[in-house]
This record gives sequence, C-alpha cells and structure tokens, in this order.
Amino acid sequence: MNLKDKLVSSFLAFDDYLEDSSPIHDIRNKAIKIFENKGFPTKKEEAWKYTSLNPIVNKDYSIFPKKESSIEFKDVKRFFLHDIDTYKIVFIDGIYSSYLSETIHDNMDICLLSAALKKPKYRAVIEVYYNKIAENDSLTSLNTAFAKEGAYIYIPKHKEVEKPIEIINFATGNEAALMMQPRNLIVVGENAHVQIIERHQSLSENAVFTNSVTEIFAEKRAYIDYYKIQNDASNASLIDNTYIKQEEESHCSVHTFSFGGNLTRNNLKFYQHGEHCDSTLKGITIIENKQHVDHSTLVRHIAPNCESHQDYKGLYADSSTGVFNGKIVVEKDAQKTNAFQQNNNILIDDKATINAKPQLEIFADDVKCSHGCTIGQFNEDALFYIRTRGIAKKEAQALLMYAFANTVLESVKIPELKVRINKLIAKKIGVSIGFNI
Repeated sequence: MNLKDKLVSSFLAFDDYLEDSSPIHDIRNKAIKIFENKGFPTKKEEAWKYTSLNPIVNKDYSIFPKKESSIEFKDVKRFFLHDIDTYKIVFIDGIYSSYLSETIHDNMDICLLSAALKKPKYRAVIEVYYNKIAENDSLTSLNTAFAKEGAYIYIPKHKEVEKPIEIINFATGNEAALMMQPRNLIVVGENAHVQIIERHQSLSENAVFTNSVTEIFAEKRAYIDYYKIQNDASNASLIDNTYIKQEEESHCSVHTFSFGGNLTRNNLKFYQHGEHCDSTLKGITIIENKQHVDHSTLVRHIAPNCESHQDYKGLYADSSTGVFNGKIVVEKDAQKTNAFQQNNNILIDDKATINAKPQLEIFADDVKCSHGCTIGQFNEDALFYIRTRGIAKKEAQALLMYAFANTVLESVKIPELKVRINKLIAKKIGVSIGFNI
C-alpha cells in the first residue's frame, strides 16, 4: 500500500476515533476527498517542477505514534530560546507536552488547537477564522483532514504580548518513520503586537515527514513578527504551508532560516486585504551535501497603497539544490503599490544547483514594482583582498558569507534570536567568528 492509500484508509479510523462533533467535521471530510483526488504533487505541476517528493513519500510512515514519549528539558534546552523568558507550546511526536510548555489564558489565549476545537467558548473564533485562507491544494487539504493538534494563539485588540512565543514540534525517533501534521491558527487583533518563533526538530536519524499548515490573521494595525528556524536532522523533511491575511495598516514579517533537513518546501502566501499594509518576507538558506530547500512565495496585493519586501539569500555547497519561486500579484484596484523582490544566490561548489523564478503579475497602472535575481560564486577580488590582510581562506569566505546575509539578519528584532542565528550560521560554515552582525 502506497502512502496516499494508507492515508486515505487511515482517515476513516481517525474520524471514528475523534467521535467528531466539532465545527470542522465537514471540513475534514471534504479535505480528504480533495487529497484523494489530487494525491501528492509531482514535478509535472509547474509549482513543483524542481522539487520531487518521491524520495520521501515512498517510505512506510506511522500516521499516529504508537505511544506517548517524554523528554527531559536538559536534553532539548539547546533548541529553545532559553536566554530570555518565552511562552512555549511544545509537542512531542505530535502530542502536547505540558511539562515543557508554558501557556496562558489571561487576557489572551496561547494554548492548544485541540482545546479550541472542542470547547464552545472558542467556537465563534473557529467559525470565523479556521480554514478560511488555507488553500485546497493536496498537501494543505491532507493536513486539514488530519488536523487535530497544534498551536492556537488569539491576541485580542490593543494587546502587546510582552514576551515571544515559541512553537516547537519534537520528533523522538521512537517510530522507524513518522508523519506529523501540525496545524496552527493565529489571530492577532486590532493594534495588537506579537513575536513568534516556530521550529520543527527531530531528535534522531529516523525518518520524519512533517506536513504543517499555519493560518495567520492580522487585523487592523496589528504587528506580527514571525521566525521559522529550520535546522533539522538529515532524515527529516518538512512541507511548511503558511497563509497570512492582512487587514488595513497591518505589518507582518516572516523570516525563514533554512540550514538543515533533507527536503524542505516553504509555501508562504500573503494576502493584503486592506490599505497601507506592509509585508516582509526574508530568508537565509545555507545547505550542503544533497539537501534540498524550495521557497515558494506569493504576495497578492488586493488593496491600494500597500508595500511588500522580499529578500532571500542562498548559499549552496556540495550537491545541494535550492529553488526560489517568488510571485508578486498586483490586482487592478491595488494602485500605488510598492513591491520589491530580490533573490541572491552563491554556489560554493560546482555541483550545487539553484533554480530561480521571480515573477511579477501587474494589473494596475500606477505602481512601483521590481524584482531581481543573481546566481554566482565568490567574488575572487574581494576574497583576495581579505586574504592580503592575513586572514585564512576559510575565514575570508566566512566573512563574505556573513556580509552576503547581512540584509536579512539586520531586520531580526529579537536580539537573543539574532545571536542564536549568527551562531548557527558560523557552525554551518565551519568557523568561529567573534562578532555579531
């Protein structure tokens, strides 16, 4: 039995297990039919032309963990932003860990999706927001069908969350191969501010396939600062589907740091529904060996007088492969749009590959839009200049890499996270550098 058939047949048992009377019962049933009809995406589809899922979907994954697992904080402390106090929503093999988590219901809700789906007091929010911007593509529909657990974050209007929120999904390796499908719903009210850090982390070399969906709603003048840390083990693969809907004068930024894992696909989609929205999409990719990272972005400008800024940097070593497929769509009514997109890549080794496809679709006539893409190797003149100052070649290359990535790092607003990212980059490129950018 292939993975698609196994998932479809497992859904019947999953549906019976839930004894579902929640408001999303019908949504689940419709979603599994969409996945059954479409199956996993293939390279025949334009959006997946450079990314094949065959190497990961041909494994026999456990759909549900056979037993609950526990983890000691000391064993996973390094994966948390432990330098500062944070709210924490932690899952182990897809199951909530109250021991590692710190949630809250005092004037805001930072808790579990399962609670929001079951308790009547959350029903009004679920009915308004849940599955309203997630698309009906095959992988998102698969997640919708099996959505059971994840983070539920509701920040009411005029509330500034005083400390960051961490969402962490651990895979213990107790299963030979495990598939997880976390689902997050984040609603940030009018004039509210929040910072969120998301991480998926395998703790063994056993195969893990994570198909994640996050829906984010930014109401008027909301500020959302979102960070994705992707530095997983070599047998872990991630499909990350994130959808963001912005209302008038909201500001949303998403920084994606892709350093590890086997295959990573980031589907990041912004929809600007109100005037004077500001969207920021930035990312740094540093991979090696046969790792594969695919960034697929969309910013859809629907209302006038809005801005978007995309800046993705990639460093590819050995036989690694990168993909950047970025699209900006400016609708007819979205006059006075200012949209910028930039993708710069360095191929460290001759066998590394990057496939880049920046796109603009403009239907308005009074806009300022630009996009650019560069693919190259180290600037030999700059490398030579640095080496003449007595710096070894490896450290000289590291300095150039840091300078290359600086436009992304400089906009990280959590100082402790910025330090952590700097350390991850230094470790990834194999040097020790005694400064922060």
